[in-house]
Amino acid sequence: MITLLLLLAACLLTCAGQVAQKFAVEGWRDLPDGWAPKLHSPWLWAALLCLGLGLLVWLLVLQRLEVGIAYPMLGLNFVLVTLVARFVFKEPIDRRHWLGVVLVIAGVALLGRQV
Repeated sequence: MITLLLLLAACLLTCAGQVAQKFAVEGWRDLPDGWAPKLHSPWLWAALLCLGLGLLVWLLVLQRLEVGIAYPMLGLNFVLVTLVARFVFKEPIDRRHWLGVVLVIAGVALLGRQV
């Protein structure tokens, strides 16, 4: 059970990091060129924090699961980021993409039975 919770935490932290990256670059649109102003973005630092913590949790997952089982389960990130893209960023998602989401969920469910 702890392994599944760690895996879910790694997925959520990675997804949160990717979403924070998107918010960071959206906020950069009106900034002048160069890195200095961009480094002041709280979203950038939130992304780095989430991705760093996600990495540490991922290392704990790899201690408990074979990489051949653990890594495909990170496909949940594809699902989570798609949902955020649709409902937070209002991005259009076509049928083929939704089919991919369903297939990823099915694959993760099949692999999850081995954990």
